[in-house]
Amino acid sequence: MASAAANVLLLPEAGSGHLMSLIEAGKLLLGHGVGDAGRAVTVTVLVVRPATAESAAEVDAHVERVEASGIGVRFHRLPAVEPPMDWAASNVQEFKSRFMQLQAPHVKAAAVELGAAALVVDFFATGVLDAAREIGVPTYVYFTSTAALLALMLRLPALEEEVPVDFEEFEGTVDVPGLPPLPGGSLPGFMARKKSPNFTWFVYHGRRFMDADGIIINTVAELEPGPLAAINHGPGVPGRQAPPLYPIGPVLDLEAKEPSNADCVRWLNAQPPGSVLFLCFGSMGWFDAAKAHEVAEGLERSGHRFLWALRGPPAAGSVHPTEADLGELLPEGFTERTKERGLVWPRWAPQKEILSHAAVGGFVTHCGWNSTLESLWHGVPLVPWPLYAEQRLNAFELVSVVGVAVPLRVDRRRDNFVEAAELERAVRSLMGGGEEEGEAEGRKAREKAAEMKAVCRNAVAEGGSSHAALQRMRGAIREGLSPHRHR
Repeated sequence: MASAAANVLLLPEAGSGHLMSLIEAGKLLLGHGVGDAGRAVTVTVLVVRPATAESAAEVDAHVERVEASGIGVRFHRLPAVEPPMDWAASNVQEFKSRFMQLQAPHVKAAAVELGAAALVVDFFATGVLDAAREIGVPTYVYFTSTAALLALMLRLPALEEEVPVDFEEFEGTVDVPGLPPLPGGSLPGFMARKKSPNFTWFVYHGRRFMDADGIIINTVAELEPGPLAAINHGPGVPGRQAPPLYPIGPVLDLEAKEPSNADCVRWLNAQPPGSVLFLCFGSMGWFDAAKAHEVAEGLERSGHRFLWALRGPPAAGSVHPTEADLGELLPEGFTERTKERGLVWPRWAPQKEILSHAAVGGFVTHCGWNSTLESLWHGVPLVPWPLYAEQRLNAFELVSVVGVAVPLRVDRRRDNFVEAAELERAVRSLMGGGEEEGEAEGRKAREKAAEMKAVCRNAVAEGGSSHAALQRMRGAIREGLSPHRHR
């Protein structure tokens, strides 16, 4: 007789930021795309009611879409919790972390009610780990970012002592296991000031990772071998071995969909293969007129074809960009002068579809990890323009370690400003037509991106490294094991 299915509960942060990535990981646990004949695992997402109406509407839309798809992921809505502070006036990381801590009693009750075999939590939700342990439920952290960031977070308590000044003033390099010396300017924004709530909470989460039974990470073993090996074989925090790592990436929604038929995609259809530079800066990336003018000048001077998703500032009370007013943001006559080789798209763009298009040969990106993985999946090399969070670290790794990107000098002290001449240089390097040294950089990035395309696809195929990591994790959950405790 077949054993009962193991019900795995997934706890994303409040809001849609990490929700879809965790749902995609849940689909993998169910067996979609990993070649398992049986379904010995069920997946239930614990839905936290966000603190704002805008965020709640986004979450509801995601949930409804997944429920309608019939993929088998279940949803269980947790009772609403009063926010710990005013969202608009608070620090984002502090708010997320404290808000998720308040979910602990409801998570515990849901684990009992739903018969949880394991609980997988977003890395902002480590405050609920004790609640699961009280009832003997194995716990895993789902880490949506890089192994490099994970290695850095495990090092934070020691770095706090080693670096005598605030990191925003630090001009040296820091030692992160598995990486070359990391310049102070490439450290994530949350590390700027040691006494800030941001820093305090990231130290807290890094320590709590050590209490989990495993860490599921959205990366590929062959993409980040150095940091993964350093975490696996080095001491953790505080002086303990880290839990088992399960690098199961790239975790992406790769199911074939009908073409969007958007005008920007139709425009791409008329461009030569590999000729277009795509510029897009994520769900919260927008530019004022000063930055937009520099981008426009750099693109015009580069001579290359481009598709630029340009967004305007958020409306009052929102964090999401608005449709761009091109007349206000762009230099006079720019669109007319470049209309034969460029398109400025003033609204949301179907990024995955664009990156998969044969005409796209390069990507100027904010270096969000999900966007980066989408680009590498399609073999598209990058120009990193980091804006917030851990994106500066991502940019350093992509340029200096992985080699799939050409460098771009971003002035973080001027709100991540880039001069037109610097953007022109990077574009020419990546797309061709630059100076000899730049040409070599661009050629290397293009070759490495093509290599990483094969690496990512092989990793998730049967017998690949991510497939094997997923199988190990599914086996541990099905057998009711807690590998961290039993080693």
